[in-house]
Amino acid sequence: MSRTCDICGKHTITGNTVSHAKNHARRTWKPNLQKIKTEIDGTTITLKICARCLKSDFITKKV
Repeated sequence: MSRTCDICGKHTITGNTVSHAKNHARRTWKPNLQKIKTEIDGTTITLKICARCLKSDFITKKV
């Protein structure tokens, strides 16, 4: 199961966490994904979307 937003395509990114002593350690940043049920063309489907897309009203949440 991929950690990717179905609307904007935001996904897990990698990089370094850097301490005050400039030590580098690998880490990951994961998007804040939510499972949302929505209705598209009369059918109910479940999407994984990020919190920013949900807040921006790109889709309407089925109640």
